Amino acid sequence: MPADIIITNGIVVTVNPHFDIIKNGEVRIKDGRITSVGPVGMDAGHHPEAQVIDAGGGIIMPGLINTHTHLPMSLFRGLADDLMLSDWLNKHIFPAESKHINEHTVRIASLLSCAEMLLSGTTTCCDGYFFESGVAAAVRESGMRAVLGQGVIDFPAPGAPDPARNIDIAREFLAAVKDTSPLIHPSVFCHSPYTCSGKTLCAAKALANEFGVRFQIHVAETKGEADMIEGAGGLSPIAYLDRLGILDENTIAVHCIWVDDVDIEILADKGVCVSHNPESNMKLASGAAPVAAMLDAGILAGIGTDGCASNNDLDMFSEMDMAAKLAKVFSMDTIVLDAQTVLTAATMGGASVAGLSEITGSIEKGKAADIIIVNTAKPHLTPMYDPVSHLVYAARGSDVDTVMVNGRILVKDGALVYMDVEKIMDGVRKVAGEVMRG
Repeated sequence: MPADIIITNGIVVTVNPHFDIIKNGEVRIKDGRITSVGPVGMDAGHHPEAQVIDAGGGIIMPGLINTHTHLPMSLFRGLADDLMLSDWLNKHIFPAESKHINEHTVRIASLLSCAEMLLSGTTTCCDGYFFESGVAAAVRESGMRAVLGQGVIDFPAPGAPDPARNIDIAREFLAAVKDTSPLIHPSVFCHSPYTCSGKTLCAAKALANEFGVRFQIHVAETKGEADMIEGAGGLSPIAYLDRLGILDENTIAVHCIWVDDVDIEILADKGVCVSHNPESNMKLASGAAPVAAMLDAGILAGIGTDGCASNNDLDMFSEMDMAAKLAKVFSMDTIVLDAQTVLTAATMGGASVAGLSEITGSIEKGKAADIIIVNTAKPHLTPMYDPVSHLVYAARGSDVDTVMVNGRILVKDGALVYMDVEKIMDGVRKVAGEVMRG
């Protein structure tokens, strides 16, 4: 089959089941799908119409997958730093959201986040926020792939001033977005077990089950979280959610910092997926999640940045670096969370968490061409003995040269092809001026 795109002359890090690395490799694409992967000149096939992309000796790899973020919160980047989580949320973020979050600000801030992610090599994300239809519009415009969760919380929230309608609003979002684009997968996002009652959690999970979509929730993020959950009855947050019937293979549990061996056993037994957010966890002094123990227990885990208000960027390369190093400090073991394990979590692991492992996450025949090229002709990437080590410990988002999603080139020569980033930034700056004025 003649290819319409050929990516050649690069080191192909496939992240396939054998983690094959092809030193002088080539990837061929037809109609947005990968048709073959192998060494340059792998066959004598004729491809007269193909667009040839020369990787210049760089690294050809799967696009990164951010398993947890809040795209509109790029609007609040740096608004309130160096605070305790409770003060950060209750005194700064929640008030700012109530005053400044609407469909317009959600869309423009989400466009900014999509631009940032694409430029740094992220091709897929899992998001959870309010006015999620506005997020969906921005993601659709960007060309990214995403799992998008309508926020549910038992307090007046942007777009849901009456908490009694939170499930209805989530239902309306799922019905409106489902099957509208092959790149967008709707979801339900419950903020946490301490901001949602047991009744709300069960209703939201039932809704997710009805539509057959992912259920996302922050859980076990802080040491004292169990004391904040009404009706927990001394149970850990994980055990409480398990008692409610929330935990299963379609649940994405975000953070999971304060979990013990029993909690890990529950997560593994129920097939729950975990999103690890090391930089946000560190910045908010929430703690260090025992990711290595969770992986050892067979739990599917991906890596996420969280929102820009608590990170303060969406660069998955720096997130990989931090995930590897934090795990080593936490365990006092240099071998824990090696580079290959971390890179897998940020690609194929993330795809599994998002429920998209049959579509994306690796460079394999038949999968969607969600591919990035990392320019390694940089001083900080010279010399290169091990490309996987470089990707986790040395590369930066700014080293990404080319990004494609579903075979469509969205970033070329380090610049966005379809998005007007200057216009987007100007729009966000105007809204930020309003935020500053209070």
